[in-house]
Amino acid sequence: MAKLTFKSDNCKGCGLCIDACPKGLLKLATDVINKKGHHPAILTDEKACIGCAFCATMCPDCIIKVERD
Repeated sequence: MAKLTFKSDNCKGCGLCIDACPKGLLKLATDVINKKGHHPAILTDEKACIGCAFCATMCPDCIIKVERD
């Protein structure tokens, strides 16, 4: 199992991480707006995450940190 940490206040909601996730576990939060005025990316199911780090690799602002067990 992997743990993803997001620096949500720095997310610009570009969606590149969402497209990169092979399990389709990321989405833009519709109920949250960060300090930049964007809907940040969130992980929908932490237990299903395989820790591949494709999302972190694709993020142009390096807001995603992946920690593996």
